[in-house]
Formats: sequence, C-alpha cells, structure tokens
Amino acid sequence: MKMRMKKIIGGFFCACCLLLSDMGLRADAAEGAPGELYATAAVLMDADSGRVLYGKNEEAVMAMASTTKIMTCILVLENASPDETLTVSAYAASMPKVKLYIQKGEQYTVRDLLHSLMLESHNDTAVALAEYIGKRHLPEQLRDKDTAEYTAEESKAAVAAFAALMNRKAAELGCEDTWFITPNGLDATETLRLADGSTVQKEHCTTARELARILAYCIRQSPKNQEFLDITRAPSYGFSANGRSFSCTNHNAFLTMMDGALTGKTGFTNKAGYCYVGALERDGRTFVVALLACGWPNNKGYKWTDTRRLMEYGIDNYFYRSFSDPNIAFDDSRLSPIPVENGQTDFLEGTAYTDVIISGRTDGLNGGPGQGGDETAAEEDGRGLEGLLLRPDEEIQVRYSMKSMLTAPVEPGTVVGSVEYIVDGVLYKRESIVTEDQVEAIDLRWCAEQIWRRFLWAG
Repeated sequence: MKMRMKKIIGGFFCACCLLLSDMGLRADAAEGAPGELYATAAVLMDADSGRVLYGKNEEAVMAMASTTKIMTCILVLENASPDETLTVSAYAASMPKVKLYIQKGEQYTVRDLLHSLMLESHNDTAVALAEYIGKRHLPEQLRDKDTAEYTAEESKAAVAAFAALMNRKAAELGCEDTWFITPNGLDATETLRLADGSTVQKEHCTTARELARILAYCIRQSPKNQEFLDITRAPSYGFSANGRSFSCTNHNAFLTMMDGALTGKTGFTNKAGYCYVGALERDGRTFVVALLACGWPNNKGYKWTDTRRLMEYGIDNYFYRSFSDPNIAFDDSRLSPIPVENGQTDFLEGTAYTDVIISGRTDGLNGGPGQGGDETAAEEDGRGLEGLLLRPDEEIQVRYSMKSMLTAPVEPGTVVGSVEYIVDGVLYKRESIVTEDQVEAIDLRWCAEQIWRRFLWAG
C-alpha cells in the first residue's frame, strides 16, 4: 500500500513537472524568445533608438577583445584624413600577433592601416594609429618629435592619450561601464589615482549593451559613418608601402551569412573568449547584435550561431511603428486655448487667451543608450526619433500635460506643456506644446485706452 502511494505521489509530481515545463516552452514560444544562446552576455538592439530588444546579462561588465577596434577605427576617422601619413614606432612594431609586421621608421597612410585594423584585426596597426592621434595631445616637444624616435614610455603616453579620447567618446555615448586601456583590445589592467589621493584599479572592459551602443553610433550617428562602413565591409584590400606588398581579407563571415548584413567585428583573447558585434539592415530596420564570452576554443562558430539567431528573432518579431501613425499620434484637437491672467483684451472686462500648438521642434529621447525602467530619459545626439521597432503586442503610451493658466506678458513660442511617447516606462520622444499668440500685460496705457473707449468716446 505504501509502495503504491509512493508511486502515485511520484507520478503526480512528474506530471506537474511536465506540465510546468510545457507551459514554460509555450510561454517562450508565445513571447517569440530567441532561445538558448551560447554567449555569456548578449544584446539585440534597435540601432536607431538604442532600445534593447533582447538582452542576456546585458549589463555584465566583461572583457571585449578586438571588438575594441570599432572605437579605434571611428575615432581615427573622426580625427584624421585617410590620406595622412604616419610613422611607425618601435613600440607599435613590438605588438603581439595578430599583426601586419610593420617596422620602426616605416610610413603608411591612415587608410591602409585602417583596412589592416578592421579586416585582419592587426594589433600593431592599432597602436600605430593610436599613437598618431594620441601624440597630438602630448606636450609640444613630444608632438614635434619623430614617432620613430619615441621611447617605449613616450609611445605608451601617446597610446594613453588616445585611450583617454576613447573613454571620453564612450562617456558621451552614455557608456558608463566601458573603460578602454588599449586600442587593440588586448586584455589590460591599470591603476588610476583619484583627486583625493586614493587609487582604483580599472580593467579594459564593456558590457554587451554598451558595445552595441558604440557600433550603433559608428553606423548611424558618427559624421564618418559611411567611411566606417566602406572600410569594415570591404571583402579585401591590397596596398604597397615601404617596398612591400600587403593583402588584407575580411574575416567577418556574417557579411555573407545573411541578406542585409552591414558590418561587424570579431574578437578573441583567453580572458574574453570569442566576442562579436555586428549590424544588419533590412526593410528599413537596423539591428545590432553584441556577444561577449561566446565560447572558447574549439567553439569558434558559436558566435555566428548566436548572431543569426538574434538577428532572425529581430526580423521576425519587431516592426517599425511611427509616432505620427493616426492610431498613435496625439490629437491636436484636444488642445484648448489657455486663459492669461492680467492680459490685455479688446474689452475692459474680457478674459485674455492664447491658442496653443505643437511645436515643429521635437526632442529625440531614449533611455540613455538602452536604459529603462524609469521615465527620465537622456537626450540623444540631436536626433528626433520618428518611430520605434516594436513587437505587435507592444503599445506606445501617449501622455500630455499643459498649464491651465498663464500670466501676462506671454510671447509666441512659450513652452506650456508637452506630449510624450513612452514604451515600457521609457520616454522616446517629447514634443513641446507652445503658445501661438502674443499677450501683453495690462498697463496704464491700456487702462487709459479702455477708459476712453468705454466712457469718453462712447459718450
């Protein structure tokens, strides 16, 4: 009897487990989740809004290997002409493989080394480019000194100056958990001394969310975005310099893996594992995938499996919806004139009003690259968002607020309210409600005119 009861109870628990498991699977299917990923941290991002469409440990701070080079590339493009020529230092030439084997005293164009950097991921060219830009921020005697004559310490100072530019740009993009030490992504740690005399140890690191945000900047917001794309998606590149010929082949397999693939960068170190960040554009939608610690040898192909899975999830589940869609946009007819206290009117006992309109100026907002969970959002870099990528089950909440009373004087264009477009508690767009009319304050002259009109002129 006891044995039979144990079997019944065991069977009951097994049935419950199977039921819960089935419910979980059906829930995943209903949500359209991309499924299990190999990467320790991963993000699928809408490149235009910075909105994270899917995340796995997306805020975990981790090493990112040679995906670092996307920041190196965009900063060099923004600070130098591709036709400029640089000189190689002994320090740059000493970098470990993978390398172009440039040599001390050799000269190369920025264009040639940028292709070496992004197609072959050469570590020595990364340092040569970083020194070239970084030395401009050193004391005058080092700025004027031939880079070929730099000591190792002077070269390191130039690289450190470039890393400071990298960190400044990351901060501008809202990347608070990203820290650059090297331009090539080799694992590194440094000790910083703070203003109060204390020290803090920093590692070369980022998060999947912030790595995706940096690539989104490179392909969308940077004034050099087209040059960045031209370099990073070139299938191959050859050049000659210093009596030698070089050939670079693009190792980004994603470029031929999916229709609409735009760009990307691989990375690997023993600490970081296999990393990848890439972008795809299809049907007016641009997705960015970032993967950190996506396997170690011999699992080099995991990053391609994860990238395809996340991109397909985005393509199948997220579609563009415009804030100006008639079913979403704020109805202007809801705006009523605002009474103006102490405002001049045509008649002595009248009430002054001003009409209001929605200003043509809009503020594009997002959650500070990918921040969510509250309604305080940071301004994007001058871009006004016109819509978002959303799942069919997601809704845009439209909220407006407006002052009920004003005090004269009132100038046209005075901001008196706002219309906000919110998704999941994050503000993505704000339009200003402004006054349309000028209303002067009551003064002695107006009072005299009203007395004259009402009593003297009328009599």
